[in-house]
Amino acid sequence: MPTSKPHPNRGGAISRRQARRRAVEMLYEASQRDADAVTLLADRVGATEVDPIGDYTISLVEGVTARRVQIDELLAEHAQGWTLDRMPKVDLAVLRVGVYELLWAEDVPDPVAIDEAVGLAKELSTDDSPRFINGVLGRIGTIADRLRAVL
Repeated sequence: MPTSKPHPNRGGAISRRQARRRAVEMLYEASQRDADAVTLLADRVGATEVDPIGDYTISLVEGVTARRVQIDELLAEHAQGWTLDRMPKVDLAVLRVGVYELLWAEDVPDPVAIDEAVGLAKELSTDDSPRFINGVLGRIGTIADRLRAVL
């Protein structure tokens, strides 16, 4: 039986972990360029000069962008002693993906969302970032059920 090939720059067999990393990279790049992440994403999907972009990456970038105001309010409230402007941009991108997955990705268990964000921080940011991200997402995670009921 012939198998259909995925679109060369969309879908494909990339793991959720890889998709999260790509989403963080796109959100980070958009913040560095002061650009809209969804526009940046749209420019990349279908472009032959970039690696394929998975559907989950698309979902994360679009979801974080659509809920950014709510996500940033939660981060500002729960990042004790830190303003969003003071946070490293990579950490902010990781936190935004983490909060989005905690509250709006119904198929991602809360501990997985937090663990994946901490893992991304270990790969992409400073030595202190994993602990910081774990703390912020842990605080939000303790009230995630209540937040989901009102958001």
